Amino acid sequence: SGTFLHGNYWSPESPGEVNVSHGCVGLRDVKGGGADTPAGWFFDRSLVGDVIEVVHSKDKTVSPDNGLSGWNMAWKQWKAGSVLQ
Repeated sequence: SGTFLHGNYWSPESPGEVNVSHGCVGLRDVKGGGADTPAGWFFDRSLVGDVIEVVHSKDKTVSPDNGLSGWNMAWKQWKAGSVLQ
């Protein structure tokens, strides 16, 4: 579950131009991965769990329960679901 970022070598004209995914964010890449591609640049500078924000999307916000955490949930709502009140 969740929205994933990954390299996309099989459709180089698509990232940022054509919606060919079921919710992932595809970054231009080469087969096997390449350090000199947008995907390589991003993955060399990010860590698992880094928060990203997709802007200017015409789609809806991801459901708070679709993923590893509640980044799409208001803090008050997040705390309300905690056993630590």
